[in-house]
Amino acid sequence: MSYHWHDFVGNVGVVIILLSYLLLQIGKVKIEDWRYSAANGLGALLILISLYFAFNLSSFVIELAWLVISLFGLFKAFNARG
Repeated sequence: MSYHWHDFVGNVGVVIILLSYLLLQIGKVKIEDWRYSAANGLGALLILISLYFAFNLSSFVIELAWLVISLFGLFKAFNARG
């Protein structure tokens, strides 16, 4: 098995999503914080980049949904700020 740059990009995305969820669970970030949605969106985007090179339909669907939900969260967070 070979490890390519797009594998690394996808793994960075996984770490970002897991870290943001950990920070939420330990109370270091709130669900309403735009940074939480931004981190999840960035992580999903990086995973989608890796899936472009090694496609998996199930992973693509979940990451696309994750990205769309994160964008909605960002929109909601910025609208709440005024």
